[in-house]
Amino acid sequence: MTKWLKGRWLIPLFVLVLVLGACSSKEAEKSPVNNDPQDNSETVHPSGDLAPLEKREKVVIAEDGAASGAGFYIATEKGYFEDYNIEVEFAQFSNSDDMLPALAAGEVDIAGGVSTASFFNAIAQGIDVKIIADKGHNNPGKSYFTFVIGNHMVDEIKDYADFKGKRIAVSSHNSIDEYIFEEMIKHAGLTKDDVEFVLMADFGSMLGAIDGETIDAALNIEPLITQGVENGFHVRFGDATDYAPESQIALVLGSPNFMNVEKDVSLRFMAAYLKGVRDYNDAFIKGINKDEIIDIMTKHTAMKDHELWEKVHVTGLDPDGKMFIDDILKQYDAYKANGAIRGEIDFDKAIDTSITEEAVEIIGEYER
Repeated sequence: MTKWLKGRWLIPLFVLVLVLGACSSKEAEKSPVNNDPQDNSETVHPSGDLAPLEKREKVVIAEDGAASGAGFYIATEKGYFEDYNIEVEFAQFSNSDDMLPALAAGEVDIAGGVSTASFFNAIAQGIDVKIIADKGHNNPGKSYFTFVIGNHMVDEIKDYADFKGKRIAVSSHNSIDEYIFEEMIKHAGLTKDDVEFVLMADFGSMLGAIDGETIDAALNIEPLITQGVENGFHVRFGDATDYAPESQIALVLGSPNFMNVEKDVSLRFMAAYLKGVRDYNDAFIKGINKDEIIDIMTKHTAMKDHELWEKVHVTGLDPDGKMFIDDILKQYDAYKANGAIRGEIDFDKAIDTSITEEAVEIIGEYER
């Protein structure tokens, strides 16, 4: 009797175990458990997008504290590079002529370049660097690189055509400076012969020269423009975007090895850089976390006055890294027309935006 009861108890229990086992087996077939440590599909990475590099990598940036390097500074301070296991090191060069060979040789990974005939000549003569993203342009109506006139000219210069016969200071020949000067002269309906071109290499010297009335106007740059206005040396005249609305002033450059071989690093670097640029745009265009970003800028640039940052017209930086490529080609043609270019450039090879575009695909386009 006892044996039979025990048997009757064990039979349904055995059946239940079989049923549960079958269900578990079917569930396992539907949702297999992957214990592969390499599968990061469900992992939330510090960056929120790409996995950090397995091995820590150092990226050397040639940067001299220019305001246009904002994306580098902000990404560093906000930990965007760190999220990808990237360490950045800033290297300074006495001039861009020294920087370009170091960049081509891979001694420097990233650099900022300004459009000049000598820059294009270096590429034409075999210096292999890649133009990869925006590092400076004028914001419409708020140009950081534009013309000012002396107080003694306020009643005389009312329109661009009134520059005729005036002494205009420009910092360099065959450069973005002279290019913008020429665009303004054309816009005014004048020629170079209609004005007196005064070569003055130091922007700071322009302040004293215009105040002393030895020049009538100057193509100057922030923060000197704002400081000159506040100290009564000069006044702004119009805006550079009146006649050069899409002028590409500065460029992010990459070494060929960094762009073509170290793609895992360069892609993550660019994603971090663009996040820094977006914080910059949030601050100065939208007013979001502006104090925090100004604190970062005062730490890394020569402009240490927090209040001055509230007043200046800041460098334009595209949050998706887009450049005015047509203008780059136009500048090259202008230098060539002036006889300043030696050799030819294959811009299909020199301009490489692939990493920048891929980074934007990953982090998404900026909401403007």
